[in-house]
Amino acid sequence: MGSGSEWMFDFFGSVMPIFFIVVIGIIILSAGKGILQWSQNNRQPLLTVDSKIVSKRTEVKHSHHTDEAMSSRTRTTYYLTFEVESGDRMEFVVNGEEFGMCAEGDEGLLRFQGTRYYSFVRHPKSHRDTVRGYGQHKT
Repeated sequence: MGSGSEWMFDFFGSVMPIFFIVVIGIIILSAGKGILQWSQNNRQPLLTVDSKIVSKRTEVKHSHHTDEAMSSRTRTTYYLTFEVESGDRMEFVVNGEEFGMCAEGDEGLLRFQGTRYYSFVRHPKSHRDTVRGYGQHKT
């Protein structure tokens, strides 16, 4: 096998370039996927549809760093699932403030473009009751 320094030269001379190429390839594929999704969203029409919030969920990710300060970081992603009149369901990432203002069962106008969420405006309670027939008086 030869001396230890020859083995190390062979390792760094043949294995490390392959490892480096794989890492760069993964980064390029990830960036390409994001650009493709962005482009597809831009080609979709901006829609505003009646919808109902059928589900809320969060995803919490923790990361710990073993540096001098022993720091850790928590990241929360907020999701709302909407059901539209056709019965289709769509899940969107929203910010924490918007997530907190919404409740399951809320009905309103959802504005989106492809997988890109823009806004949700709740219908006033009187509108929801009229649509369901609850606000009508019997004669």
